[in-house]
Amino acid sequence: MYPTALTQLARGNPFSSPLFNIQKVEEPKQSLHGQRTRTLAAAATSDDVVFGSSKYYALCGFGGILSCGLTHTVMVPLDLVKCRLQVDPEKFKSISNGFRLTVKEDGVRGLAKGWAPTFIGYSMQGLCKFGFYEVFKVFYSDLLGEENTYLWRTSLYLAASASAEFFADIALAPMEAVKVRIQTKPGYANTLRECVPKMYAEEGVWAFYKGVVPLWMRQIPYTMMKFSCFERTVELLYKHAVPKPRSECTKSEQLVVTFVAGYIAGVFCAIVSHPADSVVSVLNKESGSTATQVLKKLGPKGVWKGLVARIIMIGTLTALQWFIYDSVKVYFRLPRPAPPEMPESLKKKLGLTE
Repeated sequence: MYPTALTQLARGNPFSSPLFNIQKVEEPKQSLHGQRTRTLAAAATSDDVVFGSSKYYALCGFGGILSCGLTHTVMVPLDLVKCRLQVDPEKFKSISNGFRLTVKEDGVRGLAKGWAPTFIGYSMQGLCKFGFYEVFKVFYSDLLGEENTYLWRTSLYLAASASAEFFADIALAPMEAVKVRIQTKPGYANTLRECVPKMYAEEGVWAFYKGVVPLWMRQIPYTMMKFSCFERTVELLYKHAVPKPRSECTKSEQLVVTFVAGYIAGVFCAIVSHPADSVVSVLNKESGSTATQVLKKLGPKGVWKGLVARIIMIGTLTALQWFIYDSVKVYFRLPRPAPPEMPESLKKKLGLTE
């Protein structure tokens, strides 16, 4: 059923944890009117982290730091070539051509340009993206109630992820601007320490935030697709593809499902967000430009330059991010609720139970 290589990877990952049982945990959860109680499936361990507690959200944020910061940094060479394909398509005509020219002009070390702002920026973005997603998911669920949470779960995933990404992009914008300037403007700066003061001296604080609106345009649709597609894909995989209930799967098998669902979500993410990604790359290269001017300059075809590289990069990134994030939850023994099921009260209303 499960690919051998992925299963071995899941078993050997640095966040592996002894198996533990699933049981029902009653956690008092106040709604706006202070009346209702949330029942959820959580990991039974000797040192439980309470679902929805400050410690739970903090550890989720830490998982986000690792999942986004590490994966984006590893993918810097491909990201660098992708950015150059977007901002200078006449010179960089393909992925392989981009790699050859980069190594020829800057050496092998040139492929690592922008790694520091990438690591810092995407670590901060991951902290807000995953941490706030968990916060907003619980918050919106409390507003909707148990039955509506199930019925409108896709809308809940979309709203929670969009809300989280709004704040995540504010945290990401400064380092994203620095990264793109280093990668796409030859001779401007080679390091974070060199680039930041130079950008500030030329354009002030605005240099670091002028790309935040295009970032919202790129990242919010991307994250909405990333989280909602992942959540629903996991649900469908356990329902139709996995031959046994999730509670009977080992943690290694569950992490394989996480990886597969993450890759599927990543492909859709790349397609949805690519036009805005092209605008961000050009905007941060050219001082004094606006998003509207860049969009007109690129045209309908230009915004899709570098799509194949982005699909490869984002598909792999998204799969690894979910794998690392879920592994962190396993390691710290955080509650990991099973895919949602229809509440008994709703089944009775719909006449599905006697």
